Amino acid sequence: TRLGRTTIELDSINKAYGDKILIKDFSYIFLNNDRVGFIGCNGCGKTTLMKIIAGKIQADSGNLMVGQTVKIGYYTQEIATSKEEGISYMNPEDKVIDYIRNTAEFVQTKEGSISASQMLERFLFPASAQYSRIGKLSGGEKRRLNLLRVLMEAPNVLILDEPTNDLDIATLTILEDYIDRFDGIVICVSHDRFFLDRIIKRIFAFEENGNMRQYEGGYTDFVNKKAEREIESQGLIKEKEKKGIYKNSNSQKSEGCETQIATEEIVINDGRVRERKLKFSFQEQKDYETIEDDIAKIELKLEDLGKKTTQFSSDFIKLNEIALEKENTEGILEEKMQRWMYLEELAVRISEN
Repeated sequence: TRLGRTTIELDSINKAYGDKILIKDFSYIFLNNDRVGFIGCNGCGKTTLMKIIAGKIQADSGNLMVGQTVKIGYYTQEIATSKEEGISYMNPEDKVIDYIRNTAEFVQTKEGSISASQMLERFLFPASAQYSRIGKLSGGEKRRLNLLRVLMEAPNVLILDEPTNDLDIATLTILEDYIDRFDGIVICVSHDRFFLDRIIKRIFAFEENGNMRQYEGGYTDFVNKKAEREIESQGLIKEKEKKGIYKNSNSQKSEGCETQIATEEIVINDGRVRERKLKFSFQEQKDYETIEDDIAKIELKLEDLGKKTTQFSSDFIKLNEIALEKENTEGILEEKMQRWMYLEELAVRISEN
């Protein structure tokens, strides 16, 4: 269903738990084809806001207006444990294909009508796996299957709460491709700066006491603009302190407070910024020198595990152990690849600075 003129409007939304203010006087009107990300430290209120938008919890005050044509698809990293919790519940006795067919036999795409079985194949569930019980799936496979079920609802507003957690690179690529073709609103909470850069066009950053600040662009734009604001604030330094060298150890952190931003040296002479020197931190320099070797070793390990899968094809217990080790190794490789991409991007920025 195409979105009408009224989509989702938030007017002066407030939410607190006890003395902790999570959301303070937040207003925003989502526009057609909006791509909006929310970032901030763990526990700041991001998921709470997503649940308010999805109608799962109520704000303490303010108004939420949802248009009649709005159909929300809400993906969360949590797998529900009871049927009452809706689509995120997964009965371990259900077959994979039945879980998807319970939502829809077919879904309309730009390529035409696609069956549940075809969509499962796109999401890396071959025909041979579609009649397996959900209880036999790994944690990552369950989340991939749950993501597909959300998409099979054919929403026109997609809420993604930490979509990159426990999804492998192949699944993320499929999701990004889906979003590229998605004719609707995407609202996302994520720690993953690369995913945010890839899909998001506007960011709201949670600050102290439930306040949020809006930034245009993706995560890298947010980092740069926040750094510019801090540099501008240096202009407020007292006149007698303006001459000389000031060091801004910029160890801000991304959503989740986990990603260190490279230190910048700000050289001020007669009150003017003459140079901004971007450089690796000690840990970043160390990682940059070793990370390609680390990735190569992990890839060799995955290759070896693939050979063991063939070797022990008739030993179900051993296969289970190998599959678990492979899943853990793929997770480590994904983290290393993300770190490598970040360091490569940073190295380019340093060379151009």
